[in-house]
Amino acid sequence: MGKRVIVITGGGGFIGGHLAAKFLAAGHEVRCADIKPLDEWYQVHRGAKNFAGAMRGDCRDFKVCRTICRGADEVYQLAADMGGMGFIENNKALCMLSVLTNTHMILAAQEAGVDRFFYASSACVYNADKQKDPNITALKEADAYPALPEDGYGWEKLFSERMCRHFREDFGLHARVARFHNVYGPHGTWEGGREKAPAAICRKVIAAKVSGKHEIEIWGDGTQTRSFMFIDDCTKGIEMITHSDILEPINLGSSELVSINQLVDIAEDIAGIKLERHYKLDAPRGVAGRNSDNTKINQYLNWEPNIRLRDGMERTFNWIYEQFTAKYTAKTAHKSSVSTFTKGSHPIPGDGFNPESKNMKTWKQGIPAGWGGAPVKAPAKTAKKSAKKARARR
Repeated sequence: MGKRVIVITGGGGFIGGHLAAKFLAAGHEVRCADIKPLDEWYQVHRGAKNFAGAMRGDCRDFKVCRTICRGADEVYQLAADMGGMGFIENNKALCMLSVLTNTHMILAAQEAGVDRFFYASSACVYNADKQKDPNITALKEADAYPALPEDGYGWEKLFSERMCRHFREDFGLHARVARFHNVYGPHGTWEGGREKAPAAICRKVIAAKVSGKHEIEIWGDGTQTRSFMFIDDCTKGIEMITHSDILEPINLGSSELVSINQLVDIAEDIAGIKLERHYKLDAPRGVAGRNSDNTKINQYLNWEPNIRLRDGMERTFNWIYEQFTAKYTAKTAHKSSVSTFTKGSHPIPGDGFNPESKNMKTWKQGIPAGWGGAPVKAPAKTAKKSAKKARARR
């Protein structure tokens, strides 16, 4: 495969940043788009062409999608409004709005005649009735139906999977879909409310170590189980799946199942401390158990994610420790637990309040301009005629 023009949406995000680095190192031309201003990107690759901010990188806007897809060979659609369980349970409308990004990107990719289109789906598409026991039977791809996905976020992912399928069947677009199972690693969200469990637990353990207050709050009772995939396995899997002949959505996740309590054990061991545990039983906790059945990916690719959780957690912990200690001290460590995303959070930064988006004509507070806004004023001549008719009726 020679040099290719590759588009990565969500390029300023965690997975997108790592994927951009991988493709740049391979000598490809990379375009990254992200709604976040460039100074908020997790990784900025100067070798890439970066479309940043609400005016140039908001892929909910079809014009932006057309611009970045023009002349592209491959598209990796990673952009989405999402986060950890605390975010997706409290912001279902925002998660659903990602359907706009998915729709406009696949339309633009089809129009541009791209060779490959990759869509990042999620294990949240799986039927919730199959995830009620922490001792979960690993989820097979067929377990997405009959449909009962995570409300909001899971429905958006499942709908967009179907859209990829029908664009492939009806228009011949080479669409590939992977269902991610909890990706973690350095250069990702670790505070603020959007972070996933591995990063959140690393941060909490680091805060306890730095502050000297050796206790930790755990959401739920700690028995809920998950598998966690290190970022290097994720980017390798994305590339392999995209260039494969796999037509169906496929699991991309580790099959190493652990409970949240065991995840805390690992972080404590890396930090060299033991903490008193407090369980917040009313906090969002998601399904009781979720694991990846990797039978199909092994059959197709003779490979599956295999980086050991303990090894990946150590690399993640060390990176977050550097970020944490650069920002917080023993006296301020408690401030790291403050969440900036609560129920009804606005899309960021295209929310109509950030300086960069105040004058946006296309978007305000996540809704296209003109949808449910102030009524359009009648032209001056029409208004005068209406006034004359009103006076005539008096």
